[in-house]
Amino acid sequence: MSRALLSVGSNLGDRLATLRAVAGALSPVLLRSSSVYETEPWGDAGQPGYLNAALLVEGEADWLVVARQLESDARRVRDPERQYGPRTLDVDVIMVWDPDPVLSADPELTLPHPRAHLRAFVLVPWLEIDPGAELPGHGTVAALLDTPALAADARGVLRIGTLKA
Repeated sequence: MSRALLSVGSNLGDRLATLRAVAGALSPVLLRSSSVYETEPWGDAGQPGYLNAALLVEGEADWLVVARQLESDARRVRDPERQYGPRTLDVDVIMVWDPDPVLSADPELTLPHPRAHLRAFVLVPWLEIDPGAELPGHGTVAALLDTPALAADARGVLRIGTLKA
């Protein structure tokens, strides 16, 4: 049985309802969920702000298939011209443990997520649900958030509520 850390985000439509629907769909395997955080868009400023959360799930699953199906159910559109553009739902697999951290250089699912260490909107919710979290190759999540660049970004990650309706 494996565990996975999923980062979920939405900046189109009813963002909170979308994230709550994802948590509901994953409820049979959901171990912990973070608060919901509002953040500025990353990588493409010309779009609405995001709501983000972290979900720790456990079960026998191909987490990439699960993530893609959730995105499809939310009518996620991938625009090759705008890699970091707006979206109804983005589900990223950040880490997988089976039982140890799974490391993968596969371009379809690189683990841990290759840019997680750069994104306060991933690290802040993760730290909330796992204060001792470590990102292989980068150190503890808490130490990453203490670096000058991420500390500034983390101040823009604002807790706004919970995934519970």
